[in-house]
Amino acid sequence: MSLAGVLLGLINICIVVAILVLIGYVAMWLLGLLGFPIPATVQKIYMVIVALIALYLIVALLLGIPSIRIIGALPRLMIA
Repeated sequence: MSLAGVLLGLINICIVVAILVLIGYVAMWLLGLLGFPIPATVQKIYMVIVALIALYLIVALLLGIPSIRIIGALPRLMIA
């Protein structure tokens, strides 16, 4: 794997984590507006789940296992 591939993979991981955290904060904000505050323990559990997803993505990047792709070229179909 080239250095550019590793760098692209790390940027991809950062984007996935940022999207997941943004989704969590938007949900927390909307439920707060509706008068249903989310307990701190649920927020911590969500952040642990996001951290586990990031760990999976890092291990997948290092081992070359396919994972979630936000940026990067799509694989080409090889038709013989």
